[in-house]
Amino acid sequence: MSRQRPRIASRVAVSPTKRLFDIAVAGFAILFLLPALVLIAFAVKLDSKGPVIFKQRRSGLNGRQFHIYKFRSMSVMEDGDVVSQAKATDLRVTRVGGILRRTSLDELPQFFNILKGDMSFVGPRPHALSHDKIFSEQVDNYELRFLAKPGLTGLAQVRGFRGEIRDACDIENRVQSDIEYIENWSFVKDVKIMLGTVRVVLGDDNAY
Repeated sequence: MSRQRPRIASRVAVSPTKRLFDIAVAGFAILFLLPALVLIAFAVKLDSKGPVIFKQRRSGLNGRQFHIYKFRSMSVMEDGDVVSQAKATDLRVTRVGGILRRTSLDELPQFFNILKGDMSFVGPRPHALSHDKIFSEQVDNYELRFLAKPGLTGLAQVRGFRGEIRDACDIENRVQSDIEYIENWSFVKDVKIMLGTVRVVLGDDNAY
């Protein structure tokens, strides 16, 4: 059964507090981490052929498309009608890319997505467009995820629903967590999710 649009969704999308927090923290993080960003960029470039930054189309707030930024971690870059998920023994992952993916350092360029307003620090993680199409046919209310800006992290990730999506149950758990986040959003919850993300990243083996 389809669920109605969460009343609180408009607060998530237009909250000035959330946006100001995103701008301030993303701007500070970019300046503070600039030396690390440069070193990672050199490592990616020296390790394998291809661009330093990987760009892929994703759906954001209200389904508006944008290009998500990541440090390139694979030798093959996909952004078409078929995008293959990364797996634990994926031969496309480069040597440096494997380290970046396990530590989530490949996601650091998304600070620029946050600064631009395409993303927020906390929200539903955006999927490749081809995956959106598949998942929307598998999970009821999947489209409700687009009532908030996509996030660098989210409630689903803090709960351990990250990494490869192996079956319908995996994506259902993520979507239900995303909708729960939108329905019960508050700035305090955003802060708790960000703090929880640090713990998950340091102790999780699902990223590869």
